[in-house]
Amino acid sequence: QVQLVESGGGLVQPGGSLRLSCAASGLTLDYYAMSWFRQVPGKEREGLASISTSDDTTYYADSVKGRFTISGDNAKNTVYLQMNGLKPEDTAVYYCAASPAFKDYELSVDDMDYWGKGTLVTVSS
Repeated sequence: QVQLVESGGGLVQPGGSLRLSCAASGLTLDYYAMSWFRQVPGKEREGLASISTSDDTTYYADSVKGRFTISGDNAKNTVYLQMNGLKPEDTAVYYCAASPAFKDYELSVDDMDYWGKGTLVTVSS
């Protein structure tokens, strides 16, 4: 049974940083592309970043490029999202997801096979 468990969310001030983690079980990162999405109530889930941990190829949405960094640790079967320069508009529930193929263009929820339950990030002073 595949499980993706996100952690690391919380309250942070504007300009601050957080690192989210996604611990995977029941699948091996080498064989999946891992992605981060976020969702604000009433809006569609937005794809942020994706990584193929077999060769460290990454993709970033324009909204987070230069501020967020996705990385993976195959030994720990864990993917991370380092978020710097956080803004109030980054407030959302952040989700980890796994898909069978890596895409270096717009991420789609329809491409994902597995999802975590999410972790809340709140950016506020």
